[in-house]
Amino acid sequence: MNSPNLTLGIDVGSSAVKMALVDYGALPEVIEVINERIRKRNPAHVIATGLQRLLECHGLVYEDLLYVASTGEGELVSRKRGHFYSMTTHAKGAYHYHPEARTVVDMGALFCRVISLNGSAQVHSYAMTGQCASGSGQFLENITRYLGVTIDEVGPLSLRSMNPARTSGICAVLAETDVINMVSQGIPTPDIIKGIHLSISGRIIQLLSRFKAKSPVVLTGGMAQDPGLLAALKEQAQDRNLKLEIYPAKDCVAAGAIGAALWGGFRHFKLLQAKS
Repeated sequence: MNSPNLTLGIDVGSSAVKMALVDYGALPEVIEVINERIRKRNPAHVIATGLQRLLECHGLVYEDLLYVASTGEGELVSRKRGHFYSMTTHAKGAYHYHPEARTVVDMGALFCRVISLNGSAQVHSYAMTGQCASGSGQFLENITRYLGVTIDEVGPLSLRSMNPARTSGICAVLAETDVINMVSQGIPTPDIIKGIHLSISGRIIQLLSRFKAKSPVVLTGGMAQDPGLLAALKEQAQDRNLKLEIYPAKDCVAAGAIGAALWGGFRHFKLLQAKS
């Protein structure tokens, strides 16, 4: 690739590293995104190997990159020119594909965050769930271990539920205890998962309602690709008579990395203008 305007965004999360290579031309274009699970590996090693693989795939060296920007746990990215707060990068990443978006919900591993945008992808205001609440991707992933299913199976199983079993929506520890008790009682797995989805979505819908969120609502983060959770969100929005169009962003998992790459390009050219 011979473009002189290549920027890279690296989003370091608690469970995965996402990278986005962007051609920051007159009309910025996302060239490639990657999502690498950390599991029990050293995050710095995951970042280094993922970056090297991405560069080699496109016949690049690090010096070919116009700007490298981090977001999330950015201190783990040793070679970067700048760092951007994850709220602004998720907003920018969602807006890139969905300029109609006025509300973004970052559905992360540790919390969910509702973000209000103006017409140019800038954050107007936000609200978020607590990190210890049972409304996060990490909580959902922990529950899959008790149930003996993979995270990819969660959504389809939830859609099969006939009688959802509600869990505690206040504390992750109490909710996990509820799930253990449900398993011992023989409650079907789809009903347990749907109950969890309703608990998580209930917290998000409560935020959207209190926030007086504007439609459309675009979802980012790993949980945004869960069809069972999406169905629960739409169901509870309808129950509360919230007339909100809700859908996942394109490349929703990598939205933060895409946003970091885009803001990196924006900052680079702003600095050039300031010097001229």
